[in-house]
Amino acid sequence: MAKQEQISSHDSKKLIPYWVKVVIVFFFGWIALYATRTILNPIMNEIQVEFGLSASQLGLISSLFFLGYAGLNVPSGILGDKFGKKRVLVPGFILFGIFAAITGMMPTFFLFISSWLMVGIFQGFYYGPQYGLSTEAIPRNRITVGSAFINSGMAFGTSLGYYISTYTVDVYGMNWRTPFFIMAVFVVLVGLAIIWVIKDRPKTLSERTAEQAGEKFEFSSLFKNWNLIMNYITIFTSIYGFFVIITWLPYYLEHARGVTGGSIAFVSSLVPWASIPAAIFFSWIADKMGKRRPVLLIMMPMTVLCVIAIVAFDSMAVLYAALIGYGIFGKLSTNPILLAVTADNAPKGSLGTAFGLYNFIGMCGSILAPYITGYLTDLTGSLNSGFYFAAGLLVIGTIASFLLKEDNKPKVDPATV
Repeated sequence: MAKQEQISSHDSKKLIPYWVKVVIVFFFGWIALYATRTILNPIMNEIQVEFGLSASQLGLISSLFFLGYAGLNVPSGILGDKFGKKRVLVPGFILFGIFAAITGMMPTFFLFISSWLMVGIFQGFYYGPQYGLSTEAIPRNRITVGSAFINSGMAFGTSLGYYISTYTVDVYGMNWRTPFFIMAVFVVLVGLAIIWVIKDRPKTLSERTAEQAGEKFEFSSLFKNWNLIMNYITIFTSIYGFFVIITWLPYYLEHARGVTGGSIAFVSSLVPWASIPAAIFFSWIADKMGKRRPVLLIMMPMTVLCVIAIVAFDSMAVLYAALIGYGIFGKLSTNPILLAVTADNAPKGSLGTAFGLYNFIGMCGSILAPYITGYLTDLTGSLNSGFYFAAGLLVIGTIASFLLKEDNKPKVDPATV
């Protein structure tokens, strides 16, 4: 018997830890989400011609998508905390893949944006439950780095989406609808992997006792923690700037800089590729320090400078440097740090709801950014104004990061735990 236990113990050491499997699967989940989103951006010109759209209408496509996405973040988090995070995440994930294929079939602009809105709605089932599940699974001392690895799927997905659309449509001459069908297949396959690998964590004794005693989580408590409020402001400005760049950068490169074909995918991908090692490095630093604020106070001001530099200079070399710099210091790299601030300060029994609210507020920036940038472009005749506006908001985010309150240990409001 003792020998069998030794063998079992030895075998278990050879297996991949569950939290590593969680990180890998959710990494691919974010690839699926971001690649599906960004296939749209390199083909905006084709969509504009097909449906006869203005710049404002073109921006409305992404704004409506993110309206649906952000609108479901909080409800999905609440449902996940109540009924099981996996039970909420999986159906939404599969349905967003199905509607991605349906979007590629739509013959009119109204039907196209309606179906694309449904893709956004069902993507909204992912964020809160996913980060709730991963936060429960990843060891506390690896939470920022673990989240950074998961988040790097956003970078891979952004680049993959650019390349799929650019090469299928611009290089190989396929119909602009083709990328939607390619992504639909990939999404469903990742959804099946989530079903197979991920497990819902049973509620702990203390959580069950709290429920039986009638102790209820108050949603308003998420607005009573100073650090969470500052975090909401920071993530809103960070995501606004990010979606100005990923939505309009391919269009800007083609119309303002004369970049065409496969070069658009290469230049646009400088941001996500630069962010991958940077996100892991800064997350490691934040974990080692046990503090988030000092790292953010390096990253946020640099982000402001990089966004301005993208459009302020005619030199292509400066543009490349600014995009790489934005990848290193921008949203994809700061997000794991901001997620850690949320994990440090949120009620532990309602992580799905807390992460859902965090992302809802942040993604309000993604709703506004595409349309406001398009509107400013129509108003001024130049995309530059939209980038400068984003930089101004990032200054506000920098101030909010400065106002975070930290000591050597994460602060958690006892009233909200």
